[in-house]
Amino acid sequence: MLENYLPLILMMIVGFSVGIIFLLLSEWLGARRSTPEKQTTYESGMVPRGTARDKFSVKFYMVAMSFIVFDIEVVFMYPWAVQLGELGMTAFWAMFSFILILFIGYIYELKKGGFQWD
Repeated sequence: MLENYLPLILMMIVGFSVGIIFLLLSEWLGARRSTPEKQTTYESGMVPRGTARDKFSVKFYMVAMSFIVFDIEVVFMYPWAVQLGELGMTAFWAMFSFILILFIGYIYELKKGGFQWD
């Protein structure tokens, strides 16, 4: 039984070892000149303005939650779609109710203006 997992265990040991070795080598061999520009926050190439304590709009959080919800929906739908023939009608109705609940949430967010990008 263990011989089946030996290549996987060996690959994990080698992967962790290489990662740790590269981290240590970069710490030992890397440049140590610190400048004010290197210490600033990197904001996707844009000059940061304001403080990190600024408040975000609620719309930002609505968009983030929508992205997460629809990603989770896709993660659940792929395995369901692959196994639909074997799962039967119970799984079909379970997924139908899942999609219906997400659709109601989609309509709610549409009415609240969560998809307006201005």
